[in-house]
Amino acid sequence: MPKLILSIFLFFNIFLCVQADSSKQVQFPQDYRHWQHVKSMLILPGHALENPFAGIHHIYANEKAIQGLHTGHYEDGAEFVFDLLDAHDRDHAFTEGDRKLIGVMSKDHKKFRETGGWGFEGFAGNSRTDRLVKDGGQSCFGCHTQRTEHDFVFTTLRK
Repeated sequence: MPKLILSIFLFFNIFLCVQADSSKQVQFPQDYRHWQHVKSMLILPGHALENPFAGIHHIYANEKAIQGLHTGHYEDGAEFVFDLLDAHDRDHAFTEGDRKLIGVMSKDHKKFRETGGWGFEGFAGNSRTDRLVKDGGQSCFGCHTQRTEHDFVFTTLRK
């Protein structure tokens, strides 16, 4: 009987650990294209972030992120999305190609303590489930530490 109890105890501990890990994942941002479009930019070959971010970026922010852009303080629930698309140069005009990824920053002070209160995720192409971030957002956060004085956010409102 003690082995059965021990087995049940171990099963539930493993189950809870798996559940805890998935609870730290950033969710795919539903309807993000209805959020406020903050800006767009184009990263060309030769830029320091060319690999993997060359292409056209459209930056979107939900209402809480927009408030944060105005105040400099981001509340839990603030989210940014960058929609990264291939860029094609045709007849001296850049046009959008296929989606490369959707990058997400999601603010939750408790859930993402190790990364400045922000969760980071990338979704490959048009997938809502193919996750690109494999290190809990540490590599993303490493770059975002350049913006400590702006709560780790690179995006600013256009003036």
